[in-house]
Amino acid sequence: MKIRIAILVLFAALAVASGYYVTQLKFAFNFEQFFPEGDEDLDAFREFVKDFETDDNFMLIAVKREKGIFDQAFLQKFHDLTLKSRDLPHVVQSISLTKFGYPIKTPFAITTVPAIHVDNPELYESDRTRLLQDERFVHNLISEDGKALVIYLKMIDGIQLQQAKEFMQALRGLLSSYNFENYHFLGRPYFQTQLVEMEVEEVLKSSIISGILVTIIFFFIFRKFWGVFVALISITMGMLLFMGFLGITGRELSAMSALYPILMIIVGTSDIVHFMSKYVDELRWGKSRNEAMRITIKEIGLATFVTAATTAVGFASLLTNKVIPIRDFGINAGIGVLIAYFTTLFFSTTLMRFFRVEQLTRFTKEQESWERAMLWLHQFTGRNPRKIAWVSVAATVVCFFGMSMITTNYEVLNNLPTKSKITEDFLFFEKEISGFRPLEFAGYVQGDYKAGDFEVVKEIDKLERHLRQYPDIQGIGSVAAVYKSINQMYGNNNPAAYKLPETEEKFDEYQRIATKIPQLNMNVLVSKDGDKARITSRIRDIGADSVKTIEQGIDKWMAQNINSDIIKFNITGTGLIIDKNAKYIRNNLLQGLALSVGIIGIMMALLFMNWRFLIIAMIPNIIPLFIAGAFLGFTGIELEAGISIIFSIVFGIAVDDTIHVLGKFKLERQKGLLVEDALRVTMIETCKPIAFTTIILFAGFLVMLFSQHPPSFNAGWLISITLANALLCETFLMPVLIRWLIKDRAKSEVAEKELTV
Repeated sequence: MKIRIAILVLFAALAVASGYYVTQLKFAFNFEQFFPEGDEDLDAFREFVKDFETDDNFMLIAVKREKGIFDQAFLQKFHDLTLKSRDLPHVVQSISLTKFGYPIKTPFAITTVPAIHVDNPELYESDRTRLLQDERFVHNLISEDGKALVIYLKMIDGIQLQQAKEFMQALRGLLSSYNFENYHFLGRPYFQTQLVEMEVEEVLKSSIISGILVTIIFFFIFRKFWGVFVALISITMGMLLFMGFLGITGRELSAMSALYPILMIIVGTSDIVHFMSKYVDELRWGKSRNEAMRITIKEIGLATFVTAATTAVGFASLLTNKVIPIRDFGINAGIGVLIAYFTTLFFSTTLMRFFRVEQLTRFTKEQESWERAMLWLHQFTGRNPRKIAWVSVAATVVCFFGMSMITTNYEVLNNLPTKSKITEDFLFFEKEISGFRPLEFAGYVQGDYKAGDFEVVKEIDKLERHLRQYPDIQGIGSVAAVYKSINQMYGNNNPAAYKLPETEEKFDEYQRIATKIPQLNMNVLVSKDGDKARITSRIRDIGADSVKTIEQGIDKWMAQNINSDIIKFNITGTGLIIDKNAKYIRNNLLQGLALSVGIIGIMMALLFMNWRFLIIAMIPNIIPLFIAGAFLGFTGIELEAGISIIFSIVFGIAVDDTIHVLGKFKLERQKGLLVEDALRVTMIETCKPIAFTTIILFAGFLVMLFSQHPPSFNAGWLISITLANALLCETFLMPVLIRWLIKDRAKSEVAEKELTV
């Protein structure tokens, strides 16, 4: 008794400490997290950034007026917002058309005329006509229909979450004083704050809904208050200790963190159901509490430890991934599984001993019905082995066809919360302005040339003009635009004069002028040493594979049309780096699964010491993975970071039930039972808790259907359906494999003698 009290006091102390550290949990969202570490393009991009700046250090504010932006009151408010936004926290520069002036050369000096004559409505129509013909501004600072204006805020490089929160709070406060009818945001600070808010909300929502769901399921399983109480307090303890561990170790939670509460509840539920079901069965058969618990720990403890270890190995397979959030998820989830197991082994089993069998559960006729159902299943698999085998083979063939249709055409939109303001804003910019995905071109000047030389700028302009042939590429800018703008100035700002000068002499003259106009921001387009140049652009969210096709076309065109003796271009930028994740995710998925299958296979071989058991265990657990892949292919869901983890989750969890079945079967065989008798006892005693845990798993992951995060939503129903199929494989296909591969010793000896004769 003293030992039991000491264990409970210890866990109570751990719970109090964990409760404190839960309040210290950190949430974060950075696109850099999803960069594949060790990639050569990533290394090149980081070198590129050193000479220029990051391509996502911006915040766009689009203000829309349905009747058109050329209204004096509207323009005055918009101009005032442009000026005041410069004073917002962590803003470096503020640009809009109300601040822009077209350069004009006079006999005395270069001056400017406003792009929009805010205080002179008589000139609005000519301003509108000129601006909507200017390729520099349409889709950048003004929408094509003239109904929206954009403020471009240049932010500090690498803005962090707390800084982003400060900026967004100040921005919202500033905007509230203007009463604009419609405005939209796009940029790194906005993504950071909104998606972290989503993460916190998702964790809380999934915890609450999962808790309610599991409580209802436990009630139907145990039908007694104390049975439900023991199960719930055990799961709560495990989840609290896990979240406290994350807090005390300072781990940051990412967009996939909503899976943690569900995972801990589900894994804890599986452990508690197996332990309590066995404990209750032993009590019903007349054992004392201590004896019942001793048998439970002996027969269930090892099997459950192996299931926890195999589940942890399944998650550990994610360590091969190059994407940091996926690796972190694998580490955290694996640790969480082990925390749930040891909580059940020590805390739950100690708590159970305080209650009699009639306090923990109610024996009903439904339990007899379960036994009859399991007996029917045993007989059905014995009568129809070939049919079950052929159905399994046919399903596998269909799965291979479905898997061949898997796409990696990742879209940013598919990772944004549904029916939310951030998604609405994203779609607005995709449609009206130039979208979010950066597409950068790093130009490396060759030989003795410099980026400001006439020949180099002509090559840059050649590529820039080619890029404008792609409707999905907008917001294009380069050093060539500087000289084309000056040439336009000399042509009385006629749109037709927006081109490079025809002679090098004229270009040299423009170059001297360019150095006197600081607003041209030459430093972000040409490196200080003149050895590198930059072309900036943004491409619409058309999918990673579609973007790759465009990039390949551009690469081919550059090889044929750009003089590589003068300058060489490489496509770079955060968009390219994130898109490369598709390839790494696909490769890492296969490598990780192969590693996971190999390690778990070795564990199975050591546990059962029989290669036949290894085959019996692996086949019913690999088929559900094929089913998950087939669903991806048939439904057209992209294989991306949030979805790739489901294979490790499914394999790690599905193997648990297999170990319980084979462990019980082996135990019954060691008692001297024949294969058929051992299989019958195994199915009657283990299939019930397995079915219960699968129902809980199925329903638990379906909780993710309440998620606003599309990858979490898709992962939820995919995992649920796949685990349901895993149960079918274990209850229908596994008995068939056992009968085919495991023979009674007497029958085997008779068969061998007949073959010898």
